[in-house]
Amino acid sequence: MRLIFWTGFWVFLLDQASKYYVVHWLGLINEQDGRITVWPPFLEFRMAWNRGVNFGLFADFDMRWVLVGVAVAISAAVLIWLRKAGGSKWVYVAAGLLIGGALGNVVDRVFYGAVADFINMSCCGINNPYAFNVADIAIFAGAIGLAFLADDGKTKKTKKSA
Repeated sequence: MRLIFWTGFWVFLLDQASKYYVVHWLGLINEQDGRITVWPPFLEFRMAWNRGVNFGLFADFDMRWVLVGVAVAISAAVLIWLRKAGGSKWVYVAAGLLIGGALGNVVDRVFYGAVADFINMSCCGINNPYAFNVADIAIFAGAIGLAFLADDGKTKKTKKSA
């Protein structure tokens, strides 16, 4: 369980530090068009306050506290599940990624009312209108990791005979 904590801690810290650095220190929030070109045409910092869920869905509804509650509930459920079921170190890393990312976005929702998204990647003439952040990457990677690495419950653990 310590691995979940430390993975989540470092993901949370990296997420919050990157948001502070890009949004406040680099002044993305104050840029005239809310854009800073980093590595054209592949990477751009583009300020987007996401009040909804993925891709800004339901942004017109005030779901701030519902989404905070859902993120905390899912984080707690993953912890309870892994405490009972156990898992490999990679399952614990995946859980830490998911929980650290979820809590990083929770902090944004509590303090700003929305999640600060700023990473935009486009390529090859395709203009991607969406932005994301470090927490979103961690949540995605953690969810994929839990889906593919977690024990399905069908295999039984047996004691090795000495």
